[in-house]
Amino acid sequence: MKTIGVLGGMSWESTESYYRLLNEGVRERLGGHHSARIVMISVDFAEIEALQRAGDWVAAGRQLAEAARRVEAAGADCLLLATNTMHRVAPAISAAIDIPLLHIADGTGERLMAAGIERVGLLGTRFTMEQDFYRGRLAERYGVTCLVPDAPKRDQVHRIIFEELVQGVISDVSRQNYRSIVASLEADGAQAIILGCTEISLLLRPKDCDLPLYDTTALHVAMGLEYALRSV
Repeated sequence: MKTIGVLGGMSWESTESYYRLLNEGVRERLGGHHSARIVMISVDFAEIEALQRAGDWVAAGRQLAEAARRVEAAGADCLLLATNTMHRVAPAISAAIDIPLLHIADGTGERLMAAGIERVGLLGTRFTMEQDFYRGRLAERYGVTCLVPDAPKRDQVHRIIFEELVQGVISDVSRQNYRSIVASLEADGAQAIILGCTEISLLLRPKDCDLPLYDTTALHVAMGLEYALRSV
């Protein structure tokens, strides 16, 4: 079994899900007392969030690249960056390490392409919904077109992530808001919904929506498990 590197803390609520799902996945596949070999660095999200707000992606990339080097030095064989938004700086991180960075969009893109889904609603932070680093990768590599909510709805999605979910707050009112936004994306032609922020799966569940939900956290974990257990 290879060692999975996790660069987390953005936020720690979703990183906790990564740790649990990786270990559950290894136990399911190998049985007995097996658990995942994991090396983890968890950063202070306040520092990263301030750089996001300032639009200083270069400084954010430098900070995460340095953390990624520490993960590699600790013995990781691959790296999971446990956040969708900060894949905005994935090139800087990849350039700083010699182990593969398993890109979060690829796990989702492969599943969407296999299912024949070409138009998908994307929920995430404002950065993920509005910038091209995520949507562009899905379009270029997997032929998937991402639909996003209109500007007021994007503000709602973003606010709930930063004011509630990353603080561990789960609200039925916010769940209903998300359900309404999903319904609007379905009306626009979405065939499925990407939970494109690693905290959204804490709020929105399959039973809450008529459309299939693609949980990027679970799919990213599956990529890590496949890599780590390929030769087992």
